[in-house]
Order: sequence, then C-alpha cells, then structure tokens
Amino acid sequence: MGTVISNERLADNVYHLRVSGDYGGEMGQFYMLRAWGAYPVLSRPLSIHQVEDNGIEFLYHVVGEGTELFAQLTPGDDINLEGPFGSGFPAVTGRVALVGGGIGIAPLLYCAREIPGCDVYLGFSREPFRTEEFRPYAAKLTVDVGGLILDNVDFAEYDHIFVCGPHPMLKAAQLKGIAAATSGSPVNVYLSLENRMACGIGACLVCSVSCKDGQRKACADGPVFLAEEVVFHD
Repeated sequence: MGTVISNERLADNVYHLRVSGDYGGEMGQFYMLRAWGAYPVLSRPLSIHQVEDNGIEFLYHVVGEGTELFAQLTPGDDINLEGPFGSGFPAVTGRVALVGGGIGIAPLLYCAREIPGCDVYLGFSREPFRTEEFRPYAAKLTVDVGGLILDNVDFAEYDHIFVCGPHPMLKAAQLKGIAAATSGSPVNVYLSLENRMACGIGACLVCSVSCKDGQRKACADGPVFLAEEVVFHD
C-alpha cells in the first residue's frame, strides 16, 4: 500500500500523481492502481512516469469512474499499487528520439532520464504539460501545440524511436518508419500501446493486439511492440 504525496491537476482532466514507497520498474512498464474498495471492479493501469528514491510518479487522464476517483485523492490518502507489469522499451544506444502525443508523454520522461542526450518531441492538441521536466535530459526538446508532432521528426536521423500516443499517431509513426527504411535509413520504431486492460497479467485477453504473428496481449507481451509487428485495422 502506498501513500499519496501529491495529486496535482496539470491541464484539463490531466493529473500528476506522486506516491511514496519503494517502487521500481523499467522504461515503459506499468502498474495497476486502485484507490477504492469493491467497485469499480477493475484496477486501472498507469505507465511509470518517473521513479524516485522515495516513490513513484504517474500521469493520468480522467476518462471514467476509476480515474475520476483518482482525481479526488489528496495527500496522505492510501492507494494500492501492483506491479511493475509488462514488457517495456528496450535499453538502446545510438541516436534516439522520444515522441509523445498528449497523455502519451507519460512513459517517456523515465525514458529520457535513462537515455540522456536523446531528442524529445512532445505534441499536444491544446494545453501542454510537464514539458520542462524533459529539458534536463534532452539534447533537443521540441514542443508542438495544435499541430502534428510527427511532422517535426526526421526518422532517417535516428537509430531508435520510442513513440506513445493515440492510435492514429502510432500508425503514422509505423508508416514513417517504413518510409525511412525504404529510402535506405532503417530505424527501429517502438510503439507503446494504450489498450484498455483488465487484469494486467495476460489472463483476460481484454487488451488483445493484432500482430503479424497473431493476437498478442498488450499487458503481458507489451505494452511496447516493434512497429513492424503491429497490424492496425483503421
């Protein structure tokens, strides 16, 4: 059981939650959180935003009953965390870019700390948040509001690109990776999928992902996949 240190509203329906305790994890992994009793039945998956000596941090977007309850948490409240779960981003070397869209920036701050000198691209449809926290780690920080953040990224410049955001953005990143490879600049593009999850351990199949080798599970096989593995249906 953790204790809420702070729960700050950053933008419209976006919050930054800090929880005290001895928690760890790797880039791109997630925890299952709950701050209630029997209902809602399911805990909520949140990717690791940052790990500190005295706790762990998350970003979340209020989209339903569970996250509405998270938004009511105040310092000193108890919250249950299980994890870390999932297969996250790999440890890499070379030229690296991190690309996040909206709440999809959540797992990338931890990546930026683990890969100092990477380039960071953050896109928002409206009010930006938590952008300056990336600056100490980034060789270059690009923030776009109202446009398409991928338009700022030359995929041919990088060996590895980590991407997290809405599905249309992930599909577009997949296509840009294919285009770069076709033009003679192969790049490893990794996508963090934000599929709805229930159990978090691969038992319920709610978070099924279509891949070239069949159906896989975002919670256990991912949430991070090589872009070339994923099949988008829209």
